[in-house]
Amino acid sequence: MDKRPIGVFDSGLGGLTAIRSLRNILPEEDLIYFGDTSRVPYGGRSRETILKYARQDVRFLRSFDLKAILIACGTVSTTSLPALRAENDLPMVGVVEPTCRRAAAVTKNKRVGMIATQASVRAGAYTKTLAELDGEIQVFSKACPLFVPLVENGRFRKGDAVIETVAREYLAPMRETGVDTLILGCTHYPLLEEIIGGVMGPEVELVSAGEESAFELKRLLKAEDLLNSEKRHGDATYYVSDRVESFEETASWFLREDLRHGANQIDIDRY
Repeated sequence: MDKRPIGVFDSGLGGLTAIRSLRNILPEEDLIYFGDTSRVPYGGRSRETILKYARQDVRFLRSFDLKAILIACGTVSTTSLPALRAENDLPMVGVVEPTCRRAAAVTKNKRVGMIATQASVRAGAYTKTLAELDGEIQVFSKACPLFVPLVENGRFRKGDAVIETVAREYLAPMRETGVDTLILGCTHYPLLEEIIGGVMGPEVELVSAGEESAFELKRLLKAEDLLNSEKRHGDATYYVSDRVESFEETASWFLREDLRHGANQIDIDRY
């Protein structure tokens, strides 16, 4: 048994959807979350800049005595995970591999769509991983750069003309490819499930990166005997790199519950 907390980070607050999944799947565990809200989104940055930011995020989280880190950021997972794993001596889980395994398992026609940030699409990690899992799978990728800033500004509800218009523009070509499975390759996107599902149709299975990575982390911790087996409800502590005033309201969107306490602001440039 290991009582140390799990660290989780994202470029903004989208990774809180992974926190929600972790609290359902690993309710006994303590969690420490960092959202780099002063530099969100990462998706349009260069690989070098993304790796620089990710290293700082990890250094901050490692100022705590952690037993594992979940990288709840599709952009970092697709561009920087190998480097981060090589530089750190604790288990790290990204969103790509577990999400691809789930998509490969559920697709029936071997046509899988993937929507994510520009950097994730450029990196090609989802396409490569799916090809390794099943060479017959065709992958159709689409960058959706406006989704993250719109979600972070509360534009994710059905009936919002702005997000619905953007979603139709992004997803209409994807629907025409005939995919039966769509990977939501960014942890912000589960807030858009209703809108995305409405455009794609009920016959398309949506696979959430945050949820699948949470299941993967549980498997890893169990295999290495790192689970906290105490019968308790774990605590979650939140840190951000920008103003905390609106954190409780925004975080409640992602967690789908009323947050009882706010976040702590830190200077990420110190790390």
